[in-house]
Order: sequence, then C-alpha cells, then structure tokens
Amino acid sequence: MKICGFNAVVESLHAGRVKALSIRDKRHDGLSEIVRLAELQRIPVTQLSEKELDRMTDGQRHQGVVASLGPHVMSTISDLVQSSDLPLIVALDGIEDPHNFGAIARVAEAAGAAGLIVQTRRAAPLSAAAVRASAGALVHLRLSSVVNLARALGELKAAGIWTVGLDVDSDHSIYDIDFRQPTAIVVGSEGRGLRRLVRERCDWRAALPMMGRVDSLNASVATGVALFEAVRQRTRG
Repeated sequence: MKICGFNAVVESLHAGRVKALSIRDKRHDGLSEIVRLAELQRIPVTQLSEKELDRMTDGQRHQGVVASLGPHVMSTISDLVQSSDLPLIVALDGIEDPHNFGAIARVAEAAGAAGLIVQTRRAAPLSAAAVRASAGALVHLRLSSVVNLARALGELKAAGIWTVGLDVDSDHSIYDIDFRQPTAIVVGSEGRGLRRLVRERCDWRAALPMMGRVDSLNASVATGVALFEAVRQRTRG
C-alpha cells in the first residue's frame, strides 16, 4: 500500500511500517525530518518529480512525499483483550466510508484504545485514504478483522469485556455507563445505526445527550465523545 502526506508518512515511519520512500526534494524544509527518519531506519529514498509523484498517487494531494508500507499484521480479539489490564476497544458495525474509518481510528488512538474490531464485509478497507484520514493513527492501532461482529461481541463478553452500543434511541446516556471496567464501544453506521442482532448482543445501549435541534452526530464525533467519557472516568482523581 502506498500512502502520501506529511502526517501519515511520519507516523508510519515512527511505527516502523515504511519499506520505501519517494520524495520531491530532499532539501525541502518540511521533508528533511522525514528523510532523516528514513535514513536512520536505512529505508531507501528516491527523489522524483512532481509529475511522477502525481502519477503514483493518482493526483492526490501528496505534499511531496509518498511511502510504500509493509503489510499490516492483523490481531486476534484475544490480542486486544490481553493488551492491558483495562482494555478499551472499539468495534465498528458497517462503517463503510474510509474517511469515517480513519477519523474513528484517529480518536481511538488518541484515547489510548487497545484497537479496532472491523468486519471483513460491508466495511471500509484499510486503505491509503483511511490512513491519511486518520493522520497516520491507523498504523499504530491493532486491527482485528472478523466475519461476524455479533459473534465477536459474544467472544468479548465471554472474555469479561463489557459491550456498550452507541444508540441514539436508547433511554440511557453514556454518562450512565461505568467505563471503569474492560469495555468495548460498538459504533454503527450513519443512517442505519447498529444492526438488530449487534444491538441485541450489547450489554448496554447508550445515547449521547443531545441538547440542540439535530438528533445525531457524525459517527467519528460520537465515538470520540464516548471514548473520552471513558478516559475521563478512568483518570478522574
């Protein structure tokens, strides 16, 4: 996979995922740090023209740098569960837009989440667009790919993970939930929300308290609000 843009490439270098680098100008101030990181890791750096970089990225705004990444090693649900004594996991139900996927990954990484559970079908793939939308956060996160999310929630619950589905129709608020225990936050797609079987498998369903005239938020924003409520509870005092 090839990715482009300063933030995504820098984070990929920090994560040790870059196998080769193509840049516009080694002397460019904004690229010098990227070149330095690549040279420290003995990553081959090729200097190309603007047009050549444009062709490599199909005209995307590459900011003068393109990186080739090695494959992302997928984790198991057990890996996520055992990542810490108090794991915080995000499970995605039908998130198909790569920009939403990337934005959710960015806020999940910022909140210290153990990783993301994603479906193999009807879900945004791990793509260059998703990595860029995540500002590179996706390369730092564990990803677990599952065929059946409802079954995966059952596996989480058997491992002692409390599952909380974000559901705009719930009578409970996220502020009613005790996040000071191993928790998986389950996020549905915009428009459809959580599918019925996934919703039924959740231990709790909770809504964000909406005070204005709109009745819902973008999936990544809603995920961020819930994640940082969990962070607030876990770090309070």
